[in-house]
Amino acid sequence: MSSKHFKQLTLGMALGAVSAWPVSAYDLTFNTPGASKSLRDSITGASLLESSSSDKSKDAQEIFAAARADYNRIVSTLFSEGYYSGVVSIKLDGREAASISPLDAPSSIKNVVVSVTPGPDFHFSRASIGPVAPKSDLPEGFATGKVAKSGVIVQAVSSAVSGWRDDGHAKAKVADQSIVADHRKDTIAADIRMAPGPLVHFGTLDVSGNTRLRTKRLREIAGFPTGKVFDPKELDQMQARLRRTGIFSSVAVTEAPTLGPDNSMDVGLAVVEQKKRKIGVGAEINSDDGLGLNASWLHRNLFGGGERFTIDGAVSGIGGSTGGGLDYSLGTRLERPATFNPDTSAYLEAQAARKDQEDYTQNGFNIGFGVSRIFNDKLTADTAIKYGWSKVTDDAGTTFFRQVFFPTTVTYDARNDDLDPTNGYYLRGGLTPFIGVGGDTGTGAQITGDIRGYKGFGTDDRFVLAGRVQLGKVVGSNLDETPRDYLFYSGGGGTVRGQPYESLGVQVLNGGTLSTGGLEFVGVSGEARIGVTKSIGVVAFYDYGYVSGGGESGSQAGAGLGLRYKTGIGPIRLDVGLPVSGDTGSGAQVYIGIGQAF
Repeated sequence: MSSKHFKQLTLGMALGAVSAWPVSAYDLTFNTPGASKSLRDSITGASLLESSSSDKSKDAQEIFAAARADYNRIVSTLFSEGYYSGVVSIKLDGREAASISPLDAPSSIKNVVVSVTPGPDFHFSRASIGPVAPKSDLPEGFATGKVAKSGVIVQAVSSAVSGWRDDGHAKAKVADQSIVADHRKDTIAADIRMAPGPLVHFGTLDVSGNTRLRTKRLREIAGFPTGKVFDPKELDQMQARLRRTGIFSSVAVTEAPTLGPDNSMDVGLAVVEQKKRKIGVGAEINSDDGLGLNASWLHRNLFGGGERFTIDGAVSGIGGSTGGGLDYSLGTRLERPATFNPDTSAYLEAQAARKDQEDYTQNGFNIGFGVSRIFNDKLTADTAIKYGWSKVTDDAGTTFFRQVFFPTTVTYDARNDDLDPTNGYYLRGGLTPFIGVGGDTGTGAQITGDIRGYKGFGTDDRFVLAGRVQLGKVVGSNLDETPRDYLFYSGGGGTVRGQPYESLGVQVLNGGTLSTGGLEFVGVSGEARIGVTKSIGVVAFYDYGYVSGGGESGSQAGAGLGLRYKTGIGPIRLDVGLPVSGDTGSGAQVYIGIGQAF
C-alpha cells in the first residue's frame, strides 16, 4: 500500500471516529406561561430533558427517548397539581417529538423547546367515597370546592382501603369509580364505591428459606396470631421481631390472594439467613482519657433456635493523662429471643473488669440473668437479678464489695433517628436496688434518669436545638458502703466536655483526703447543631455538672465547638471543649467518636 493510500485510510478512520463521538449538550428552552413558580418547579423537576440538558454524554437517541417520556411525566405532574386541560409541546430542532416515528429518530439534536401551558386549575364539584370504615383518615383535600389534585384522589382511595384493612377487612378494594372532568366549568366529579369484603381472620403461616434456624423456633419468634381478626399491624410486628434477631438479611411477608371457606387468610413468610458470625470493632479518643478500643464477636444462631452469643472486650486510657492506667473489660452474653412470648427475650451475661483511676484501682465481676421486653416500637424495659463482687484499693486501704442487685430500666425512645436525631425525645429511667451480702457493702438503691429532646428548624432540619438532663441519686446506703460503680462523677465526654474525665466527685473519705464519687448528680447539656452542607455540620455546646455526697458538693461547666461529618453509620464527631467554671481542669479537651454526643 502506498503512503498516499495509507494517509487516506488513516484520515477516513479518524473522521469515522469523530462521527461516533457523543454530541455535545443540547440547548434547552423551557416555557411555562401562566404557571406559578411552585408549579414551574414541579414541572421542570419531573422533566428528564431538564435533568439531562448539561450531560454531554447523551446521544440523539437518548434525547429523543427522554422527550417522548416527558409528555407523560409532565402531564402526570399537571394532574397531580389539579390541572387537567394543559397543553404540552416538545420540539426537537423545530419538530414536535410526538410526531416523529421511532424508526425515523433524528441523528442529531441541537435545540429543544418545551412549552407547557397549564390552563386553569380544577376543583371538586363532587368528592364522594364510601362506604368507609369508622376510623378512616381521609385527606382534607378530598372535598367539594378543594383543588382536585389527582394525588388527593389516590390518597383518598388508599386511606379508605387502609381503614377497612385496619378494621379487619383484609381484601377491601375499589368496587367502582367515576371520575369526570368538566372542561367548561373546570371541575372534577369523583365518585368512588368501596367493597370492604368480609371480616377476615388469620389462617396458617407458611414458612420457607430457613436452613439453620429450626422451623418451630422461627414460628415462635414470628408470633403469628392464628385465629385472630386480621390486623396489618400484626404483620408489621412479626417482621420487626424477625429483623431484630439479626439472623436474617431479608424478611418477606405475602398475603394469600384468596380466602379460605371460613374467611381465614393464610400468610407466606420467606426469609434469607445472614452469615452465622460477625466481628465488630470500634474506637473513641479524647485528649484527656486517651484512646479507647473495643471489639466484639457474635454468633447469630448458636444452637439453631435464634440464640445470640456475644463476646466483647474493651480497653481504654491508652495514652491518657488522667494519672491512672489502662482500664480493661471482658464480657459475654447469651440471649434467646421469644422466651416467654414473642416480644420478650431472656439472657445470661457475665463481665469482668479492671479500672485503674487516679484515686483508686478496682477489680470486679458480675454475673446474672435477665429479661427484656419490647412493648412497641418506642417502649422497652429490662430487668435482671445479678451478683457482683469488687475489690477497691485506694489510699485508705482495700475494700471488698459483694452485693445482689436488681437493675431495671425503662426506655421510651421517640427520636426520629438514633445516631443523628433532629426531632423527638428520649426518656430513660433506672432503678437498681442492691443488698449487701458481705464485706463492706450496704443496702440501698441507685436511681437514674436521662431526658433528651430535639427540635429541628428550616429546610431538611438544617438547624437543630438539642438538650439533655441527667439525674442520679443513691438512697439507703452510706457513701463508704456504696459500691463505686453506683456512685456519680462529673467530667468527660458523657457529662461535661471541657473537663477531665470523672474529675469532679467529693472528698469525704479518709478524713477528707480521699476522692470518691457522690451520692447525687445533676447534668445539663445543650447543643446548637447547624448543617453547613448535606454532609458537614458545626455544633456549639455547653455542659454543666453537679455532684454531692457526705455533706460536700461541687459543680463544673464546659463549653466548646464541634464538627460533624455525616456518614452512612452516623456522623463522625469532633468536639473541642474548654472549662468554663470549676477548679477541676484547665486547657482544651478533644473528643472524637461516631454519632452525636447525645
